Amino acid sequence: MKLLLLLALVAVAQCHISRVSLWRGKSLRQTLKEHGLLENYLKQHPYNPAAKYFSTGSSTEPLQNYMDNEYFGTISIGTPGQQFTVMFDTGSSNLWVPSVYCSSRACSNHNLFNPSESSTFVGTNESVSIAYGTGSMTGVLGYDTVTVAGIEVTNQIFGLTETEPGDFFYYCPFDGILGLAFPSIASAGATPVFDNMMTEDLVAEDLFSVYLSKDGQSGSFVLFGAIDSSYTTNGITWIPLSAETYWQITMDSVYIGDEPVACTSGCQAIVDTGTSLLVVPNSILNSLLAALGSDSSGRISCSAVSMLPDVVYYLNGNAFPVPPSAYVIESEGDCMLGFEGMDVPTESGELWILGDVFIRQYYVVFNRANNMVGLSPLS
Repeated sequence: MKLLLLLALVAVAQCHISRVSLWRGKSLRQTLKEHGLLENYLKQHPYNPAAKYFSTGSSTEPLQNYMDNEYFGTISIGTPGQQFTVMFDTGSSNLWVPSVYCSSRACSNHNLFNPSESSTFVGTNESVSIAYGTGSMTGVLGYDTVTVAGIEVTNQIFGLTETEPGDFFYYCPFDGILGLAFPSIASAGATPVFDNMMTEDLVAEDLFSVYLSKDGQSGSFVLFGAIDSSYTTNGITWIPLSAETYWQITMDSVYIGDEPVACTSGCQAIVDTGTSLLVVPNSILNSLLAALGSDSSGRISCSAVSMLPDVVYYLNGNAFPVPPSAYVIESEGDCMLGFEGMDVPTESGELWILGDVFIRQYYVVFNRANNMVGLSPLS
């Protein structure tokens, strides 16, 4: 897919309102398919998206659901700045990038941070280890100036990779991850970038907002410190968080058209820019696919898409529909439903992930001042 590079707009004031432009590039799935590696890769590396949210320890933060993600932005680290393409991920909290310390194959085709070329870098002896279903990342922690669309965050802690085993990150179109979730889930107790923005009074408001464009259109962005009113003409519905970990909220129910199909007694949902699809508990997936007329793998006739109903998520008493034009993914003449199953620990109850398929339908405000998620329907 052709990269759509968008212009960044920065408004500089006492506090910053800073827009980070995002571009939409080839997904890992597309890249593997082009190299004839997709089928074998999926067989060798089965994954469960739930592992990202149910890690076994504070140093484990699985990042397994990046096969289809396509939205990336650019930051710089150090003085002078070294450029990195990162995924802005509301489903994790750490910032990390590949470094010159890394000899893994995955580091051979990505930008590498070189501490010796930054006059503001401060090293530590602390290590960081993040586990993945398809491998792992290990490294060391350091401090340096991180610049995000004109906002300079000084003394920001981040991970410098030493190992990235396996092929997973070799084929990823981004260098690293910039996590935007809460400090409580940060590996190695690292302070997230946005928390430092707030602490250092670098943003006008303690919130950020996300717009993801549809169908290859331009204009995607993450806006730090403000809400762009041109995207909220349909009003904002505010939903309180149910946990200050991920951007987790309580969901009332899920409907297909006018019929309730799941979560009828309420359940939990996470709004996650780092997950591309709509993720549902495995116990519900097959019945959901059948109700929408697909086979067990999610394949559906492209000619049937126009007749499919909306999938409607009810949040805080309000309906948030996702139309078939959004949840059906067409590629090279094949149509697939954009739903994915995951295993959820029994004690955790029913959990759904509202990924990019959902987020593309709404302008989303992540409000740390009031610990709420705001959703504004896009035209």
